[in-house]
Amino acid sequence: MAARVVVVTGASAGVGRATVRAFAAQGAHVGLLARGRDGLEAARREVEAAGGRALVLPTDVADADAVEAAAAAVEEQLGPIDVWVNNAMVSVFGPAKDVTAEEVRRVTEVTYLGYVYGTMSALRRMRPRDRGAIVQVGSALAYRGIPLQAPYCGAKHAIQGFSESLRAELIHDGSRIRLVMVQMPALNTPQFGWVKSYLPKFPQPVPPIYQPEVAADAIVWASEHGRREVNVGAPTTLAILGNKIVPGLLDHYLARTNYQAQQTDRPPQPGRRDNLWEPVPGDAGAHGVFDEEAHGFSPQWWAIANRGRLAAGLGAGAAGALGAALLARRR
Repeated sequence: MAARVVVVTGASAGVGRATVRAFAAQGAHVGLLARGRDGLEAARREVEAAGGRALVLPTDVADADAVEAAAAAVEEQLGPIDVWVNNAMVSVFGPAKDVTAEEVRRVTEVTYLGYVYGTMSALRRMRPRDRGAIVQVGSALAYRGIPLQAPYCGAKHAIQGFSESLRAELIHDGSRIRLVMVQMPALNTPQFGWVKSYLPKFPQPVPPIYQPEVAADAIVWASEHGRREVNVGAPTTLAILGNKIVPGLLDHYLARTNYQAQQTDRPPQPGRRDNLWEPVPGDAGAHGVFDEEAHGFSPQWWAIANRGRLAAGLGAGAAGALGAALLARRR
């Protein structure tokens, strides 16, 4: 079987980097989009070490023309795109009253419009072939906003709305292109070391924290299955469900707990650089600094990915119990 051609935005670090590794392990050829060349080159070496081909494409996804040019380059050099993963993001941590209009615009352009531009470029190539998968890397924050991340939460909500509209259009057209959004929990990625922050302490993901490989496995799985949306981790499902049932209660709970929950007890590093406008040099890899706290396994996600085997096992167990009961009755 021919190797799949996959495009990953935000491929240089964090979830994107873990996703590149996961697709490479399957033998995929990968188009690598991000701003930082150091991380992209390291990702290329990892793909090639796994036996695949990789194309390094330094790209700011906030530039629609640059995204379109990158998509054209992938198809020219690697072949028709089978899977497009929208993952690139930037953020600003701090109360909305402290964030500037320019910073909100930048977060929106990268974290929301970058997904729109990537989706449009993918569709231009997938529609004539009537096949392909587009994976939107989302978050529990696409449904439930939290304090200190208003620009990012707004962008994730926007991705959710855009994807729902597009999905309905694809269904109307009878398209076989699959569009799936994967809603993520808190993840141990390098973003907390370089995110723009107005917080007095070093930022952190809200516990419980998961390793980026959990997210990457879900993204690869989603690209292969017909689910419209996938929640990863029990906290994601609980946050989405809670927001449907008791949103006002969550407002007060988050106001009371999430200022502290998003900060460590350490001050920011002196001379700390952020990646809002320019990439931070160097190869950050996939993991952040929270390895000791992060979980490498999600029972909830495992159950979703293995629900067929679980159903078969439960069915076999029920049949066995019924058979034993009937045998005992005969005796």
